[in-house]
Amino acid sequence: MKSTSRVTIIAAVLLAATIPLAAASNPEIELSRMLSGTFRGSTPGNDLTLTIRSVTTDPSHLYDLYLQASGKYQSTNIRQQGLIRLESQGKSVYFGYIPHFDPTVSSMSANAARFSEEEANAACGLVMEPKGDGFVGETVGSTCVRAIRGAFGKWTIEVEPGSLRIRNVKSGETLRFKRVEK
Repeated sequence: MKSTSRVTIIAAVLLAATIPLAAASNPEIELSRMLSGTFRGSTPGNDLTLTIRSVTTDPSHLYDLYLQASGKYQSTNIRQQGLIRLESQGKSVYFGYIPHFDPTVSSMSANAARFSEEEANAACGLVMEPKGDGFVGETVGSTCVRAIRGAFGKWTIEVEPGSLRIRNVKSGETLRFKRVEK
């Protein structure tokens, strides 16, 4: 009886020790962790707050996130929200964004993962590649202009622990965000 208990305890300890290793080798989990939280704009004229929270949509999409952007950017009021879908692609992660144009939809809504035809057609995506401690990706042309109002042209997104950087490739316009809450 005692040897069975010891074997069980040893097996449980070994399993618990491997869980962090599994997360470290799964870029989808790592990117989801880096994106989750509340971020505040840290560049001049960027008074935006990004709230990114885990949202359960269905069992096949465990790392879906709900994004809510609010505040002011260069004296313009902004309020946008939508679903971020992360899907593993080997060492890379596909980052899909589907906007919600209906302001009454939130991460707590039953409709958080349901989209109108217009919203689904406005969706955009990019592939995030591991870089340093984080990930970097680039949109293809102006594919996100309908999903994210004002996102004309090609944009890069850099995610590192505690920070986000979004930059227009052509103009160099840069929005930086620092995590203020996990």
